[in-house]
Amino acid sequence: MAVIVRIPTPLRRLTNGQGEVEVEAKSVREAIEKLEEQFPGIKERLVDENGELRKFVNLYVNDEDIRFLKGLDTELKDGDTLSIVPAIAGG
Repeated sequence: MAVIVRIPTPLRRLTNGQGEVEVEAKSVREAIEKLEEQFPGIKERLVDENGELRKFVNLYVNDEDIRFLKGLDTELKDGDTLSIVPAIAGG
């Protein structure tokens, strides 16, 4: 299952400047593990020590927020796009 992962600018230093990478994964959780294998250190930016998605990170599968799907267990299929979007705060 080839999935395109869109990497936000703040995390591109971990992906050698790449804005998009491809991983083989059947779920969002597995995609994060595959990202960690290729780019050590990225997982800790996305999930906490309990393996839960960090509050300031949003993940979208084909423009659907995974929090409204099955969270990290959201299934992926060939050709899906997983977008990592850091939360932005301000006033």
